[in-house]
Amino acid sequence: MNFSFLHEQWPTFLSAAWTTLQLSAVGVVLGTLLGVLFALMRISTFKPFKFFASAYIEVIRGTPLLVQILLIHYGLAEFINLPAFASGVVALTMNCAAYMAEVFRAGIQAIDKGQLEAARSLGMTRTMAMRHVVLPQAFRNMLPAIGNEFIIIIKDSSLVSVIGIGELLYRARILQGSLFLPLEPLIVVAVIYFVLTFTLSNLLQALERKLNKS
Repeated sequence: MNFSFLHEQWPTFLSAAWTTLQLSAVGVVLGTLLGVLFALMRISTFKPFKFFASAYIEVIRGTPLLVQILLIHYGLAEFINLPAFASGVVALTMNCAAYMAEVFRAGIQAIDKGQLEAARSLGMTRTMAMRHVVLPQAFRNMLPAIGNEFIIIIKDSSLVSVIGIGELLYRARILQGSLFLPLEPLIVVAVIYFVLTFTLSNLLQALERKLNKS
């Protein structure tokens, strides 16, 4: 195998890795925020909210991410001209939100209802009790699941290469053709993905240990 191309191409891989991290980070942050909203709608007693959140979650979880990316990129083009990067962010955000909603729903429902009732008895509104009492505890319990979703999004971000975003897989496929190397660019990309996910996993474990101590 010939990896001599790395001497000249490492800036390309570095730039692609940065694009991958940007896509993943924005998708997870926005997806988490939307996930909290959909989780609260899912457990709401207001039936239209509950129905909408349930339908959204089932549709997103029941269809492949690749199909969602293509539908959003080419479907939205009929109404608004979004750059490929923005389409990728929207697709990853919507997908992440559906899975995070179920994570948050399970985390919220795992908190003893007595804590919510105690907060209400102290004069807090339901919104204040959820924000200051329930959600912080649920977040700590859900941190491993949130970390897993971040890692999944980093790997799934490779799918946005189909709409021309210059992330890791996209750059690897270009180098395959230009350098006539079928395997080496993919091996480099696989190593970079492993380094990213392994580093993130260890950081999240360290954060989890810190939270448990506190």
